Parts: sequence; structure tokens; C-alpha cells
Amino acid sequence: MRQPAHGGNLAWAAALAGCPPDAILDFSASISPLGPPNSAIAAILSQLGNLKHYPDPKYSELRLALSHFHQLPPEWILPGNGSAELLTLIGRELAQLAATTLITPAFGDYYRTLAAYNANVLECPLSLVTGNWSLFLDKGQKTKDKGLLLNNPHNPTGKIFSRDSILPYLEQFALVVVDEAFMDFVPPNEEESLIPVVQEYPNLVILRSLTKFYSLPGLRLGYAIAHPDCLAKWQLWRDPWPVNTLAAAAAIAALQDTEFQQQTWAWLPPARNQLFQGLAEIPGLQPQVSAANFLLVESQESTSQLQHQLLKYHQILIRDCLSFKELGDRFFRVAVREESDNQRLLTALSGK
Repeated sequence: MRQPAHGGNLAWAAALAGCPPDAILDFSASISPLGPPNSAIAAILSQLGNLKHYPDPKYSELRLALSHFHQLPPEWILPGNGSAELLTLIGRELAQLAATTLITPAFGDYYRTLAAYNANVLECPLSLVTGNWSLFLDKGQKTKDKGLLLNNPHNPTGKIFSRDSILPYLEQFALVVVDEAFMDFVPPNEEESLIPVVQEYPNLVILRSLTKFYSLPGLRLGYAIAHPDCLAKWQLWRDPWPVNTLAAAAAIAALQDTEFQQQTWAWLPPARNQLFQGLAEIPGLQPQVSAANFLLVESQESTSQLQHQLLKYHQILIRDCLSFKELGDRFFRVAVREESDNQRLLTALSGK
């Protein structure tokens, strides 16, 4: 079976490990281990009777819930079939510009969507010096006819860029796309989201995911925040019902579940620190400081071989970084899970 480009491919991992998929302890997909919230499950069950009806093509209730959550007018929000669907629409938009500056190492789907529309890509690498991931673009470069695509917190490093470090680029690029798929893992008093300034910049697009924080990747739900004229154009480019009834109901309930949100913000920092400290104590491994629910780890040995060993002997799946060409076979990424799972990984890595 072909090596997966994404994390979370349990069928591939189970075939390699020689066990059922549900026996795999998955550290490769950066999904919260705390959900889905009971509120979201209850909302899904309550909507089973409505499966005989088409969803509201305007998704009025979902957009209203998102508008209350972010304190924005509903017309500035466009729900999608996961942020991947919206990224495809953005790729079409970026391809109309002279080029797109891509902060690398970059999420593989960025290359997919840009290649799908034959966009011209200019790679701009982060400093790969340990502990010194920095956002820096050549200010002498002509950018007014170009787009900029980056994620914050950055995947796969976990680095969070300050809002102030991104704002100058909104004056320099024709279109700036900031993928904030992991921003909701950052407590509100620490986050660096650009959502508060989106109405000031018609050339700013923000992508959000509801699947990672709320553990709902199987439902495929995300949303874009951008100028209404831009979103209205994208609406014409896509299918009329991209979000199913159950996903919309689960999202509305999850957004209102403040108890689950507080539980997640209380859980993540100590769990991430436990995993970070444990990895740092293992010879040959050097984890990177992260603001997200995953850690990037530099290794002195082949991480693809390590991945196979962990699967074969421990039924544990980590995310190799072979799809990030700047990282190659000396880095791997692991999601932060609950304490017992984290300890199981650390024990396996210590005794490999």
C-alpha cells in the first residue's frame, strides 16, 4: 500500500503493523483526544430525521452561529466541506495572480491546490535553525501583483507568528491567505488571529477548521472569513450544498459549548509540556516548542524507519515528514494526546 501523504491513514498503518485499524494508537493526525463533544453528538442525533431534506444552501443558522462566535456579520463567513474545499477555491483565486509566495515547509495541500490551477509558486523558507523559526520575506521583492499563503500556528513546526509580524504583508501583497486551522487550540488571551482586523483588509482571507479542535474530521467542516464580494464569487464556483445537515448541526452545538472549549485550553498546555519534556530526555531527539496540539521532533536517525518500528512492535503511528521536502527523513511530528497515550509513546521511543 502506498505511503500516505497525510496523517491519520489507519488502513495503511494497520496493514504495516499487521493489526486491525482500531488497534493503532494514532499520533500522526493532530486531532484533539477530548472529543467529539457530547453536545455535538446530541445535535447530530437530533437531526437524523432531517436527512430526507436538502440543507439550507445559505447555511443561515450556521453562519449566524459563526458570526456570534467571532463577532462578525454573517456575510463575511463562508462554511465549507472542510477547509480543504475552501483551500481549493483559494487556489483558483491565487492562480489569477502573477505568483504566490508560499511559506515553507508547507502543508502538502497548498501545493495540491496551487498545482491544480497551474499557479506560479515562489517558495520562501523559514529559518530551520532549531528554536529560531522566523517569518521573514525579502522586502525588496515586488509583491503587489502576488499572493501570500501561510498558516498560523505554522504546520508542521507549531510556531505561532504574532499578528503584528503578518500585518505589514497585507499592505504589500495583492492577496494574503492565513490558514488558522490550529489557532483555536491557543487560549483567547494568547492567540494571534487576524480575525479582529479582517474587515479592515479586503485582500485578507482567513481559513478556519472545526474538525481538529472538536475531533470531527469525519464530518469535514471548515469556514473562510473574507470580504463578502470574494465569498459571493466563490459560492458561484462550487456545489450548492457542500456542508451536510449533520455537520452543520454539530458545528452550531460545538461553537456554543464553552465548557468543552475551556476543558481543551486547560488540558493542552500541561499535556504538551509532558510530551515535550519526555521527548527532550530521549537521546537523539530534539522537540520544537509549539503553540499547537502537536510537536515537531528532530531525530538523529531515519524517521521513516522509526515510524515502521513503532508500528511493527508497538502499534503506534507517528507522522513522518517526508512530504515536507525541507525536513525530509530527520524530522517527525506527533499529536499531543492524553497522558497515558503520551507515556506509551515515550516508553516505546525510549526502548526502541
